[in-house]
Amino acid sequence: MPVIEVTDLRKSYGGRPVVDGVSFTVEEGEIFGILGPNGAGKTTTVECVEGLRVPDAGRVRVTGLDPVADHDRVTHVLGAQLQEGRLQEKLTVGEALRLYAALHPAPADWRPLAGRLGLADRLDTRFGKLSGGQKQRLFIALALVGNPRVVVLDELTTGLDPRARRDTWKLIEEIRDSGVTVLLVTHFMEEAQRLCDRVAVIDQGRIAALGTPADLIRRSAGATVIAFTPSAPLDERELNALPRLASISHKDGRITLTGGDETVNAVISLLARHRVTAHQLRVGDATLDDAYLDLTETPS
Repeated sequence: MPVIEVTDLRKSYGGRPVVDGVSFTVEEGEIFGILGPNGAGKTTTVECVEGLRVPDAGRVRVTGLDPVADHDRVTHVLGAQLQEGRLQEKLTVGEALRLYAALHPAPADWRPLAGRLGLADRLDTRFGKLSGGQKQRLFIALALVGNPRVVVLDELTTGLDPRARRDTWKLIEEIRDSGVTVLLVTHFMEEAQRLCDRVAVIDQGRIAALGTPADLIRRSAGATVIAFTPSAPLDERELNALPRLASISHKDGRITLTGGDETVNAVISLLARHRVTAHQLRVGDATLDDAYLDLTETPS
């Protein structure tokens, strides 16, 4: 049985559909990512999974439980770090961990959990004095203190500097390695490509694509990137006529194309035909960021 099952989920506000028939499953031990533009329905979807919102229609199950009808039981198997979380400014890290642990019948020992998340030397520090990265680590600890089977992390690394973001990525991998299933909501494509076993791209309330990051990249129109600086100008019409061309851009004399294998072969033939040398030629796979732009209709 999947840890999370979402089937034909629907939710509207003021008659406007925000989640419109979303379906996916999350298997035990996965890091499953949910991607999408702002306002696409990502947070509403996970709030229905958490039992914080009541769906208008559809079916949601977490370890076989209904997050609304079985809400108390679900809170003991699911931990959540919300998109916007706050604690009382004068509450210390240690007080917060003890308080949250007391809410669960079989909590984790919060002391080694604090150590594992780099908070052991901050137990007497008030919430208002923590850095952004420390606050994020505390929210992860609070989501894990109940010994959940699955944890939902919503926009976990937003606002963090690159080093803090990468440190947090390591923590997420360690959480998964400890046996906890992770549902990760993010708009950082590098984050999803690095961490997620599978991802669902939600656009305008619907699933636009579902699969591994590599699957989504292969299925995008521009699965291959070709970049070079030509030794002489090339005819723009010939470039635009290249087979399977998905996009073309020019910057400081350098040409970047996205397409497929046919595009690569055609570019090489075009250069040879016009006796143009391709300086600093680079051919590589597209990224999840490229696939995301191809799959979504609206900018993030």
